[in-house]
Amino acid sequence: MPTPAVPDPSRRAFLRGRPRPAPTVRPPWALAEGGFLDACTRCAECVRACPERILKLGDGGYPTVDFSAGECTFCQECVVVCEPRALDLTRVHIPWHWVAGIADTCLARQGIVCEGCRDACPEHAIRFPPLGAVARPVLDAALCTGCGACLRVCPPGAIALRDRHGEAA
Repeated sequence: MPTPAVPDPSRRAFLRGRPRPAPTVRPPWALAEGGFLDACTRCAECVRACPERILKLGDGGYPTVDFSAGECTFCQECVVVCEPRALDLTRVHIPWHWVAGIADTCLARQGIVCEGCRDACPEHAIRFPPLGAVARPVLDAALCTGCGACLRVCPPGAIALRDRHGEAA
């Protein structure tokens, strides 16, 4: 039995006169959004398989990533259990195109000593070169995997993921 079609959230928002919603962070190795929505059966096997418990059922019952629960370790457990191949290592060679972005509300950028994001980053993509009284964060986007480790530890929530082309998640 085919699954019922779920309306595109951006189309719903447009028709209701609302701005386009932020893009949804799908599990790693997800097909492009249209292909993912067509292939995903909403079985939730990937959600159950995630050892970090960051995969949740989102809008329409499709899996999304919730970084408030932790970070992605790219263990590939979600890919292994995805029978419809909505998550597919053979067709999607990098986990995703997300990278961290640090806003001006960052404590260090406000002159308050805080280096929690650097300490949490497993890839060492965030560093704090000493350039004055309080070091400010510098993100090396080439090293950032978008794993989300820095998001949860940021007290003011100044870090967000964005697509490498600039769109916020």
